[in-house]
Amino acid sequence: MTRNGFATKAFVSLAVIGLLSGCGGFGSIGSGSLGSGSSSAGNSGGGGGFFSSFRSNRVERKPIEEYTAEEIYKRGEYDLNNNEFEDAAKWFGEVERLYPYSEWAKRGLIMQAFAHHKNREYELSRATAQRFLDFYPADEDAAYAQYLLALSYYDQIDEIGRDQGLTFQALQALRVVIERYPDTEYARSAVLKFDLAFNHLAAKEMEIGRYYLKRNHYPAAINRFRVVVEQFQTTTHTPEALHRLVEAYLALGLDAEAQTAGAILGHNFQSTEWYEDSYRLLTAKGLEPEATGDSWLATLYRQLVRGEWL
Repeated sequence: MTRNGFATKAFVSLAVIGLLSGCGGFGSIGSGSLGSGSSSAGNSGGGGGFFSSFRSNRVERKPIEEYTAEEIYKRGEYDLNNNEFEDAAKWFGEVERLYPYSEWAKRGLIMQAFAHHKNREYELSRATAQRFLDFYPADEDAAYAQYLLALSYYDQIDEIGRDQGLTFQALQALRVVIERYPDTEYARSAVLKFDLAFNHLAAKEMEIGRYYLKRNHYPAAINRFRVVVEQFQTTTHTPEALHRLVEAYLALGLDAEAQTAGAILGHNFQSTEWYEDSYRLLTAKGLEPEATGDSWLATLYRQLVRGEWL
């Protein structure tokens, strides 16, 4: 809908919401996710409420420019609470357009970002949140704006097959929340999401590595599993990655590397099924899990023994 089209709609929408207000049908509305304490739009008493006046059972309509910032903001809240996220974002945008330097404009901007996110318009949400950070970097809601910005990336990486660039961007944005606003509730949530996103990257490497392994492309598979072991060792995928290394190195006849991978696996994850499978593979060839040779795995094992790994 164009800006002019939305402004034309305002004649009807604001008047109708006023009718609901005057008739007691416009219940108490909070302030979205921020809880900033707005009052009920239906508390203005008889005579038509915030948005209109009554004359012989007719609603007096007027241009959107004649409504206050608070009135337009509350219309946005109304649509937001009724899951009309696109319209809510537009009303909040009207507050910013008509009252650009007001407190309501600031509140409208952050709520506009929230409404865009709820409507899965992630790029718009990200852009709006960034605008809030540019305009109000020291505001108390800056942490929430940065969190929304991070979510605009994070909520698009739920499928392993998606572009991993989004995952890296999510990690970077989540790290900003954690480091810049460490004492907020958003930082605590960001830590959890950061770990999940990190695990997601490891899952992608494992998926590709297993693909190569099944097709006997052992060097390519080893490269992927090595990334998991070296860069994502704190994730849940590390035990399997070490086992797959045992499989791949044995297939190539590189016994020392396979033994060392098994030794690392046994040192850290001895109670897992992955170690049991690796131990079975090694002993079937007369080998034992032990660090030997001078490969990258042997170096990793020495670091582990010194307590510098994990």
